[in-house]
Amino acid sequence: MDDLRMYGELAEWWHLLSAPADYAEEASHFVKLLKSTCKPPLTSVLELGCGGGNNASHMKAHFSLTLTDVSPKMIEVSRSLNPDCEHILGDMRTLRLGRNFDAVFAHDAIMYMLSEADLRAAMRTAFVHCRAGGVALFAPDYVSETFRAETKHGGHDGPTRSMRYLEWAHPPAEGTSTFVTEFVFMLRELGGTMRVESDIHRMGLFGRDVWLDLLREVGFGARLDRSDPYGRDLFIGIRPAK
Repeated sequence: MDDLRMYGELAEWWHLLSAPADYAEEASHFVKLLKSTCKPPLTSVLELGCGGGNNASHMKAHFSLTLTDVSPKMIEVSRSLNPDCEHILGDMRTLRLGRNFDAVFAHDAIMYMLSEADLRAAMRTAFVHCRAGGVALFAPDYVSETFRAETKHGGHDGPTRSMRYLEWAHPPAEGTSTFVTEFVFMLRELGGTMRVESDIHRMGLFGRDVWLDLLREVGFGARLDRSDPYGRDLFIGIRPAK
């Protein structure tokens, strides 16, 4: 992750790339799904890969959140938005906090697991931090069955600066479990000074059966959920009550 400029030297632009307000609908859905799946009580949630804290900015009204990320810069961005939440620097594959939570949540940061071993390690982290009867929710952007090469664009204006971006996802090479997404950022400062930057991200891509098999392998009861308002496949792991 150290070589990803979006999460390092360009992190201060994050909320113009990805505005917290844009996450209200999906965060509301995640809250409902956690509440309907987790055996009560549900008061504490650990997020693996919180990024800039956009989901947390909505979910914290419902739960006590502990937010983790591997990027120090993104922890800073999230803390600026969510100063009332606990923040911990750590890799979702190896994080061990020595305590349990009612639920564990991982949004699109899970896409940076590039191998089945990485994905299994992140799921194991979720399992060891999930109490008996608790739930883990994973929300990848794509699985193998839903991936499509596509371009997206967007961006936002702030009080003193603006950003626009182009995102271009390429199809995976045959026989591989990763794909590449290229980003171009147009960054405009107050007064009209503009520069263009780019970034390349490699992400993991796994089939539904792999997701479900790995969840079961680390100890969860596993199921696929297709209630997402954006059409993504969501994966739920339930830690046995006993």
